[in-house]
Amino acid sequence: MRTPFRLLVASGALVGALVATGTPAQASSQVVISQGHVDVVGVAYEDGELNLHIHDESVDPGVEREPHEVTFQVLPQAETTVPADPAYGFLGAAGDPVWILPQVENPELIWPGFGTEEIEPGVFQGDSVKVTFAFVAGPGEVAVYTENAFGLPDSVLVDSGDGLPDTVTLPAGDHMHANWAFDAPGHYWVVVAASGKLAATGQTVADAGLYHFQVLS
Repeated sequence: MRTPFRLLVASGALVGALVATGTPAQASSQVVISQGHVDVVGVAYEDGELNLHIHDESVDPGVEREPHEVTFQVLPQAETTVPADPAYGFLGAAGDPVWILPQVENPELIWPGFGTEEIEPGVFQGDSVKVTFAFVAGPGEVAVYTENAFGLPDSVLVDSGDGLPDTVTLPAGDHMHANWAFDAPGHYWVVVAASGKLAATGQTVADAGLYHFQVLS
């Protein structure tokens, strides 16, 4: 059963509260994650409902957490500069500071993933679900992108700098990693929604969550 908090996010009421107050409407007790492998966006289908969650493997054994219960800390070690290559122009001007949680594992930082391993083949039309980044509140912009074997941007999945929403299609039973970039220190709140059409009925099922990132300089 979806919680009242999830319903607030999905209805847009929480987005309005963020804009009005600049503070998150979230649980008072936060789990802080700053290192380790974490599926920041985990999607499952259980008991007839789609479930958006965080799969935290920074602890052993791994646990699932509600997005609004977690603060992701982007440590100072994540700070770098935007490359001079124009292919990275979506991150800002060459030489500008940028904080990146990398696609390739760095044990000093969060290794952020997308996970749909808990979705069986044949459940959804196209064997896929959609994850929509609907809203970002914070001091700067957020980008999620992949790089190819040559270290160049392969696909820009999310770029709040050129407007949202942005939607990422994830295959069922899959797992992937990407770079998560923030162009200023401070607190970010990101509203994410997951949805899919059931193969058997054509019904759309959905869930939503509020994510909190703290970028440290």
